[in-house]
Amino acid sequence: MTAPAGVQLPAAKDVRDMLTGLVGKPVTVSPGAPVTPTPDRPVSVAVYVDPYMNVNALCLMDLGAAAYTGSALALLPPGGAQDAVEEDGELSGMQVEALHEVVNVLSALFNTPGAPHSKLHKLYAPGEELPGDLEGMLAAFNRVDLDIEVPTYGKGSLSFVIP
Repeated sequence: MTAPAGVQLPAAKDVRDMLTGLVGKPVTVSPGAPVTPTPDRPVSVAVYVDPYMNVNALCLMDLGAAAYTGSALALLPPGGAQDAVEEDGELSGMQVEALHEVVNVLSALFNTPGAPHSKLHKLYAPGEELPGDLEGMLAAFNRVDLDIEVPTYGKGSLSFVIP
């Protein structure tokens, strides 16, 4: 008998295919820099857990990725999403709700054969304070960092982290 495989990082193509199918637009995905929260760069953090409530994956999105994927999913106007990123520096309640659905669907990227089942546990909206134990996991080296572009909306960055 072999031990179950751990959670695997998704391939860029799988991320592209998932986002494209989700928002109904051909999302461009390319290698990017790590998404790291700073006081002037708020990020959203989606926390995924296994059936025993152990954190097994994180998805970090900068404000652009969060606003543009959520807004595209909810069919909100691109101008409002761009205002959230460029002027407001935060998401509206409706954008946070839509983002929650985006990161919930992205949990499927971690549910591969042999891996423990992953589900979305919590979404921390951009700028929301993170618990200290999660903050420590954000810098893990087992990660994939991507830049995305949602047509007519804009560009952003996201990182998947396996703590």
